[in-house]
Amino acid sequence: MIYMVYIKYEKLKTILKYIKISLLTSLLISCATSASMYRELDFAVGQADFGTALEIIVNRQNTRPIYSERNAIMLFLDKGLLEHYAGNWAASSNDLQNAEHMIEEAYTRSISENFFSYILNDNVKEYPGEDFENIYLNVFNALNYYNRGNIEGALVEIRKLSMSNGKLDMLARRYEYTDPSTGENLNSRTIRETGISQMPETRSTNFSNSALARFLGALFYQAAGNTDSARIEFAQVERAFNTNRNIYNFPVPKAVMQAQNVPDKLARLNIISFAGLSPIKEEQIFVQALPFQHPILQIAAFKLPVLTRRQSQITRIEAVVEGAGRFDLELLENMGAVIQETFILRYSNILLKTYIRTILKYAVADIAAMEAVRRQGEFAGLMTAIAARTAMDISEAADIRMSRYLPDRAYIGGINLDPGTYSVIINYYNGNRIIAREFHENVNVSRNGLNLLQSVNLI
Repeated sequence: MIYMVYIKYEKLKTILKYIKISLLTSLLISCATSASMYRELDFAVGQADFGTALEIIVNRQNTRPIYSERNAIMLFLDKGLLEHYAGNWAASSNDLQNAEHMIEEAYTRSISENFFSYILNDNVKEYPGEDFENIYLNVFNALNYYNRGNIEGALVEIRKLSMSNGKLDMLARRYEYTDPSTGENLNSRTIRETGISQMPETRSTNFSNSALARFLGALFYQAAGNTDSARIEFAQVERAFNTNRNIYNFPVPKAVMQAQNVPDKLARLNIISFAGLSPIKEEQIFVQALPFQHPILQIAAFKLPVLTRRQSQITRIEAVVEGAGRFDLELLENMGAVIQETFILRYSNILLKTYIRTILKYAVADIAAMEAVRRQGEFAGLMTAIAARTAMDISEAADIRMSRYLPDRAYIGGINLDPGTYSVIINYYNGNRIIAREFHENVNVSRNGLNLLQSVNLI
């Protein structure tokens, strides 16, 4: 069944005027969010040259900005992550906190922005951030605090996620648009009833825990001497695996249990490594036949964002500790899968809004075209339909904005050592070949406090 939208002809000119005025804005927005804008930046990140990447962002903001004002959250997220990878912990904290505050403020978007997003597309609004970005910014900010020697600050960031009514808890309830009798997502049902058969499939999901956040929280609680809270967080790692099988479809790392049972007189060196780049959004066009009167308007094009994985070259990560041995790191969190899962949580909302907006535009165009046929003949109607179709195709664009530099996977490992100073090498493999290597000299391993070594390779 198709829900037709009928509009009085007297109101038609006003709506068309809004579309006409907004076309230039739409073109500028599309250019500003084009993937080509990030080529130079992506190349520097691919070379692990995070200092150059940060220089590119800063220098370009003064000339031809990569991030427009409406994409300020993206700017702070990407810059905060790159500052983190570069070891600029304080600068990273500042950027990530700015992003977090702006995401909170974005929930109170202006009425005018929402109106134009229905008339034109979501790109006219300030970018509000994605749920997965709002989760992982706290993870990386917790690591920022740890690297600055502030365990309590690290725990504050983790508690924002894990506490009752924290971000993970709220995420589980944020999109509960379900029929209480069947459990079916109501937006998905509405979309199905429209008759659209070529749209991406939507489904319900219940992601509400992060093994990565819980494991880091457990380590930080251990370092703070809070053994009870550490035990609870370690148990929550197991629970995350048990309750989110579609994400954690691999074994719980042995390092989780090993971190809880360190022999007396020995010290534990924990290692965490982030590898690959997370998925990014790309625009995909889906077509659907609609029963409008003018033939030019009987096939509608729906432009929607889809997540595309970025293939990582890394297949294995090995840690080599001088004089103590070598071991492989184990996958703790497939962050790309978490991103996919949390994106699915709101995808039915995106889908329904795109459907309503596109149908509205086509209905207005159909009314205008048929009115032109009635008043001036078939040729005038044809020209009106073609012009309206062209205008709609230009004005409609999927919102593909998101942070580009989140990792794809998080790995952990560890070894029990005599207290002392060690050299550590992190080897990144593709098959049997080492494709990247990190050297860490003078790694101090003590019995008191947390010994956490971090490594990053995004290739």
